[in-house]
Amino acid sequence: MKHVHALLILFIIFCGPQIYSQDNYPEKIRFAAHWMPQAQFAGYYIGVEKGIYKKYGLEVEVLHANPNETSQDLLLDGKADYASMFLSTAISLRSYGYPIVNVFQLSQKCAQVLISRKTKNIIEPADYNGKRIGVWKSGFTEVNSAFINKFNIDVEIVPISSTINLFLSGGIDVMLTMWYNEYHSIINSGLNEDELNKLFFSDYGLNVLEDGIYCRQATFDKVITQKFIDATVEAWEYAFAHPEESIDIVILKMNEHFVPANRAHQNWMFHRMRDLFTDGNTGHLIGTLQKDDFINAMEILEKQGKVKKSFSYEEFYSGKQQ
Repeated sequence: MKHVHALLILFIIFCGPQIYSQDNYPEKIRFAAHWMPQAQFAGYYIGVEKGIYKKYGLEVEVLHANPNETSQDLLLDGKADYASMFLSTAISLRSYGYPIVNVFQLSQKCAQVLISRKTKNIIEPADYNGKRIGVWKSGFTEVNSAFINKFNIDVEIVPISSTINLFLSGGIDVMLTMWYNEYHSIINSGLNEDELNKLFFSDYGLNVLEDGIYCRQATFDKVITQKFIDATVEAWEYAFAHPEESIDIVILKMNEHFVPANRAHQNWMFHRMRDLFTDGNTGHLIGTLQKDDFINAMEILEKQGKVKKSFSYEEFYSGKQQ
C-alpha cells in the first residue's frame, strides 16, 4: 500500500500540472480599447463572446477608455496588459520615454478625411486657402497641420468639442472627420454623399495609421502575445464573416455600458473597419506595420514637435514584418 501511495505522490508531482488544461488555468489578459464600446472594437467582443480567446488558453477582459482615463493611461498604469491606440499617440509616448511596443497593426489607411459641401468647390489642397476648418480639440491636430504645412495653405482652424452642428449650420466650410464615424453622422443628418467632397490625407502622402495593439516592453511575452494576436485575428475574421451577429453583440455591449446605440451607424462603422483592416478581397487582416508608414509618421510628428527623442522601427515594432 505504501508503494501505491508513493507512486501516487510521484504522479501528482510530475504529472499533476499537465492534468489541468488551458481551460482550467487560462492566461488572464486585460485589453484596453481606446474609446467606449462601439463597432470599432467588434472583434474583441466576438473573441470573448464566441469563446475564441478561451480556445487559445486566454481569459480576456475588455476594458474601455473614457473621458477621464485613456487606453494609454490604463496600459502605463498597469491596469491593462495590452491596449489599442493610434500610431501617432504611441510614437509620441515612446519618444517621451514610455517604453511601449507595437505588436499588431490593425488599420492600414489613415481614416481622417476632410469634408466640405460641393457648393464650396473645395477639391484640391489649394482650394482650402481662406477656409474655416473645424477640427476636434484633441488627438486630431497632427496630420491636419502636416497637410496645411505641406501645401502652404492659409486657413482658420475652428476647435470643435463634441458635435457636427457647426458644419451642418454652415458655420465652417470644412470639417475634419473620421471616415467610420463623423462622416457617416453627417450623411445621416440630411446631406447625401453626392453633395459632399472628401479629401483623404492618405491620398496626399500623409498616411498616419490609427488602430494598433500595444503593450509595455517590460511585460512583453512573445508566447502569450502571439496567442493573443492569433486569437484576435481569428475573432476579427469571424466578425467580418458574420456582420449581423457582430453588430448584435456590439449593441449589447453598448447597452451594458449605457452608451447610446444606433444600429445603422454601428453597421457603417463596422464595414469601414473591414475596409481599413483587411486586404479588401479575402477579408483577412493584414496586421503589419510597414516600415515606410512608421518612418512617414515619425517624420510628420517630428515636424509638429511631438517627438522628443527619435527611435528606430526595429525598437518600436515587434510584429510580423514584410
